Amino acid sequence: MQLQLQNFSTMVSNAAAAVQGAASQLIDLTIGSTLRAILEANAGLGLWMQWLIVETLSTTRAATSKGGDLDSFVQDFSLSRLPASPSSGLVQFSRFTPTLAALVPLGAALRSADGSMSFIVTQDSANAAWSSAQNGYVLGAGIASVTVPVKAVTPGSAGNVQAGIINLLATAIAGVDTVSNTAPLGGGLDAESDAALRVRFSSYLASRARGTPLAIGNAILSVRQGLDYTLQENTSPTGESQIGSFVVTVDDGSGSPSSLLIATVADAVEAVRPIGSLYIVQGPTLITANVTLTITTAPSAVHSAVTANVGSALGAAIAALPIGAPLPWSRLTQLAYAADPNVTNVTNVLLNSTTADLTPTPSGLIKPGSIVVS
Repeated sequence: MQLQLQNFSTMVSNAAAAVQGAASQLIDLTIGSTLRAILEANAGLGLWMQWLIVETLSTTRAATSKGGDLDSFVQDFSLSRLPASPSSGLVQFSRFTPTLAALVPLGAALRSADGSMSFIVTQDSANAAWSSAQNGYVLGAGIASVTVPVKAVTPGSAGNVQAGIINLLATAIAGVDTVSNTAPLGGGLDAESDAALRVRFSSYLASRARGTPLAIGNAILSVRQGLDYTLQENTSPTGESQIGSFVVTVDDGSGSPSSLLIATVADAVEAVRPIGSLYIVQGPTLITANVTLTITTAPSAVHSAVTANVGSALGAAIAALPIGAPLPWSRLTQLAYAADPNVTNVTNVLLNSTTADLTPTPSGLIKPGSIVVS
């Protein structure tokens, strides 16, 4: 039965009608009368009790509960909200006098220009400057700078900063004078929203005890936020037809997911896959999109500014393509026109030196390469 909500005036009117209907003579219910005051007091209590009922109902359903109430609801089904993710990227440590060797230690702290955001140096064993013996990145004698990875101390989208924002050394480093991020930091995500958790909860329930594509997809997306994936059924890792085998291609937005992420996703798939099936979890095959084009701008526009806007728009659009999505050559022209209203003509559009579309395999991922707008 649906609860019929009433406002204060309706409660008072209904109560007055009931009292008058039960009386054998006319009752004084004018404003200021004693009986009217009693009815209004009861209506106030009724509103309060109605609010308590609504609050109770809203916290006992996933569709209407919020925050901690929603968390406790889904936890009864062994599901939890995905946490926030810290942003990450590269910074460059530099010095004015590179006479002696210096060391940028692991965990060295950095801050944004206004001091509101903190970052720390993280480990990258593939970096040529990394030294496991010294637990940091070495600037040899005569080397003026080194580029190292960092991540935000506080997870969340606030850590996605633009280039040049990180320029304060919170940890004194002997022999190092300056630090700066020459490129933006990305990948920071806020904790999963209530709306997103409700959607995932619905998919989670629909996929329980089923080795279906929905179940496998839900397991992958429950590993962490920001993941993109494709699923190829009855396909071997080499792309050939193979009954009972499937291939999962996953990406975290970087184009090169870490071995730890691949292993974590594989564990999630293992928990829900059908018995007797074979599978592999892999990162995408990267395809570089090099774009060149010529634009004509309005006489009143600054041509260099318009070309910069077009280049940024093209790069962002290509970087946002999901795994397996094609890049039509004709789409580049459309993006160029949409990037700036001062673009009056677009010519000489080439994609990887041709006018053909880029069409990846289901496990392929297109990422922007060189984008030249003249």
